[in-house]
Amino acid sequence: MYVIVNRIMHSKEIADYVRRHSALFWYTPQDKLDSVSLSFLTETVLNYGTLDDVRELFAVAGVKNVAEAFREATRKSQRDNYFPEVKNYFTLYFDKYAR
Repeated sequence: MYVIVNRIMHSKEIADYVRRHSALFWYTPQDKLDSVSLSFLTETVLNYGTLDDVRELFAVAGVKNVAEAFREATRKSQRDNYFPEVKNYFTLYFDKYAR
C-alpha cells in the first residue's frame, strides 16, 4: 500500500520502481530518487517509458492515481511538459478507463 503526502508517493514498491527504472531519471540526483513526486514520476514514465514501464506504473501506483496526476498536470491553465502525442493518447485512455 502507498500513501500520497504532498503529491509524493511513499512506498517500498514506488521506491523499487524508481530504482529499477533509474535510467529514465538520469538527470535526477541519486539521493533525490526516493522523493520523486507522483506528478514527476507520471510525466517521466508516460513521456519516455516503454509500454511495459507504463503498465508497471499502473500496477504499482494505480491507474486512477496516475490519471489524477496526469489530469492535474495537463489542465489548460497550467503548462505541461507532455509530448503532444502522449498527451492526446493518455487523455483519451484515462477518459475511457479512469473516470
